[in-house]
Amino acid sequence: MGLFDEAFGVHPFSMELRLNRAEIISSNLANVDTPGFKARDVDYKQIMQSVASELDTSSQPVSVGLSQNDQLMFRVPYQASEDGNTVELNVEQANFFSNSMDFQTSLTFMNMKINGLYKAIKGES
Repeated sequence: MGLFDEAFGVHPFSMELRLNRAEIISSNLANVDTPGFKARDVDYKQIMQSVASELDTSSQPVSVGLSQNDQLMFRVPYQASEDGNTVELNVEQANFFSNSMDFQTSLTFMNMKINGLYKAIKGES
C-alpha cells in the first residue's frame, strides 16, 4: 500500500465514484422525457465494500473509476409510465442531492487530511 493510500484511504476512490454516479444520475435527469429510456444507477455501497476489502488485502494501488464488474443497474420505478420511461424526476433529484452531499462530505474530509499533513510537514501542531 502506498503512502497516498495510507494517508487518504478509500476517500479518493469514493469521490471519483461519486463523480461517476453524478454523471449517471444527470443522464437520467436529461432523459426524463425520452420515451423508453431506462433509468440507471450503480450500487455504491456494494462497490465501496469491495474496494475497502481490496484496500485491506492488496499492496497494489486501487484503480479509480467504474470497472467492467461495476455494471449499471436499471432502476425499477415506483410508478410505471405509459411510454416506458422509468425516470422519476423527484427520485433522481433526491439521489443527485444525496450524492452531492456525500461528495461534499468526502471533500471536506480530504481537505482536513491535507491540511493536517501540511501542518505536520511544516512542523506546526
